[in-house]
Amino acid sequence: MILYIAEKPSLARAIADVLPKPHKKHDGYIELGNGDCVSWCLGHLLEQADPADYNPDFKPWRFEHLPIIPDEWKLKPRSQTRSQLAVLRKLIRQSKQLIHAGDPDREGQLLVDEVINYLGASETKKRTAQRLLISDLNPKAVSAALGNLKSNSEFIPLSVSALARSRADWIYGINLTRAYSIQGRKAGYNGVLSVGRVQTPLLGLVVRRDKEIENFVSKPFYEVQAVIETEAGEQFKARWKPSENCQPYQDEEGRVLNRKLAENVISRIKGQPAELVKLTQKRKKENAPLPFNLSALQIEAAKRFGMSAKAVLDTCQSLYERHKLLTYPRSDCRYLPEEHHRQAGEVISAIGANQQTLKEFLPQIDAARRSSAWNDKKVSAHHAIIPTTRQANLASLSQQERQLYELVSRYYLAQFMAPYEYDDTRADLTIAGGLFVATAHQTIHSGWKQLLSASDPKQSALPVLVEGQPLHCIEGQLDEKNTQPPKYFTDATLLAAMTGISRYVAEPEIRKVLKETDGLGTEATRAGIIELMFTRGFFVREGKTIRSTTVGRALVDCLPESATTPDMTALWESELSRISQQESSYSSFMEPLTQRLHGLIAQSAEVVIPDTLKALSPAPKKRRTSRARSGSAAKKPAAKKTAAKKTTTGKKRTPVRRKKSA
Repeated sequence: MILYIAEKPSLARAIADVLPKPHKKHDGYIELGNGDCVSWCLGHLLEQADPADYNPDFKPWRFEHLPIIPDEWKLKPRSQTRSQLAVLRKLIRQSKQLIHAGDPDREGQLLVDEVINYLGASETKKRTAQRLLISDLNPKAVSAALGNLKSNSEFIPLSVSALARSRADWIYGINLTRAYSIQGRKAGYNGVLSVGRVQTPLLGLVVRRDKEIENFVSKPFYEVQAVIETEAGEQFKARWKPSENCQPYQDEEGRVLNRKLAENVISRIKGQPAELVKLTQKRKKENAPLPFNLSALQIEAAKRFGMSAKAVLDTCQSLYERHKLLTYPRSDCRYLPEEHHRQAGEVISAIGANQQTLKEFLPQIDAARRSSAWNDKKVSAHHAIIPTTRQANLASLSQQERQLYELVSRYYLAQFMAPYEYDDTRADLTIAGGLFVATAHQTIHSGWKQLLSASDPKQSALPVLVEGQPLHCIEGQLDEKNTQPPKYFTDATLLAAMTGISRYVAEPEIRKVLKETDGLGTEATRAGIIELMFTRGFFVREGKTIRSTTVGRALVDCLPESATTPDMTALWESELSRISQQESSYSSFMEPLTQRLHGLIAQSAEVVIPDTLKALSPAPKKRRTSRARSGSAAKKPAAKKTAAKKTTTGKKRTPVRRKKSA
């Protein structure tokens, strides 16, 4: 019997739908017409053991226990998934062949691998297991994936990378959260001061932005515009570009802060001849933006619809699993397999049938056009989020589902539309020895921009000009402006900051690493991390903006700077990537981390949490009555002891649950 193990029931049903019929539905699995079976996990069936599972003395949080570093890692079944784990145990024993059908990413690889290992599959079954990679739940795509099975052993380095990341997050988060929460209790704060490898740099990012805004002092700056006239009486404006001699009067962004300097320029250029020293006109083309990955979709949906990152992820998951209208949503890739271009006609047809509002653009769609989105070299385990070939009644969708489906459809159709074409013109003039620049932007062909409702840059025109022609400066105009503080983060800008976190790093080497990685967090975890910050009381919403709270600021002020910046994440991701490429090992990543942890714990012992947080402590939870305690919770069977399993690193292994909140 061949056993297919999917990550979720929806994927299991999609796999079964294209396999031999008739089907028999059992509790926790589907039996196929040929005797093979398709079963599933329910997300995580296993979770990382708690510190108290290693030693009951660790249940109370005490500083003398830190750092807690397991010698042999353990997993334990999640209480609500024990029955499904039992189903899989029986099926794995009965099977002759295992097919791993976890989600096509690092965490999906580990999730099913850890179940196979935990349930005691034989070495032969693990060695011969195959990997099924599915990113589109429609029957044709699933059938194609089934025809392209790979050996699961090829993905062992990916699984080890995920395992190292998960255990490192546990060690770092458990120990530092306990350390700082214990210090907080000394100051009378009874809440959890949670610390995490990703969440804390995110908190630091918001805290620093909030403080920068609060401490910002606005300064006036000055711009000079020259009003130029041709011999034919046509007028246009050119902006003054200060020379190097003016640098002492400018800020770091080149803005002139000295009013007298600007006024002096105006007095010097009035009534003076202007010489056109250089005229540049270029016809430019701009191709459509690439299809979405999850972060790009979350950012755009936040801008257009005000949706939170979590709302976008949940809605996309529904469109993928329930309605089968979108491909795999947790993708970090914005490119498509070249082979996928052959389905373009079917996808376009489905969009036309599903979206009446987009029908008007179909005559401009050229299905034969191949944009830069189709590139096998830039596609790894999964591809960009695009519509499927499925036709559906959009009336059955929620408003947010309709909005996201239409948005994804527009970006897909844009790949088959003509480029946006425009003329950029620049005129460089000298007046009284100073340089002045006039620019113009004119749209020639809107192309894909009309589909994405993207506004054209401000249209401007210049009269017909020729280098060397006589021009005259009628007058100079002074524009007084004021420097503006940075803006508070919103859902869109905070997500953009997480994906482009390298912009906030000064060290060139660290910045380079972050540019080459996913940024802060992953496509699958960013929404959960942001929500966790609200749950912990570190963030609060004020209108559309996200602000740090007093508790969040106090935690950042107490932590070492290295914990509140993304530098460590960059180093981790660099090493984890090397593990997945078999260029590094599990032990070379974990051993330095555990050594450094001792120093971080010692450092936390010297921290004094401000006693002002005492008044901000969360309200104590109400104790349940004895009657309530004697209910279903009291009837739960005691958890069985969990045996540790062997790892691919040669040590005993029980792969651990990946934490959504890093």
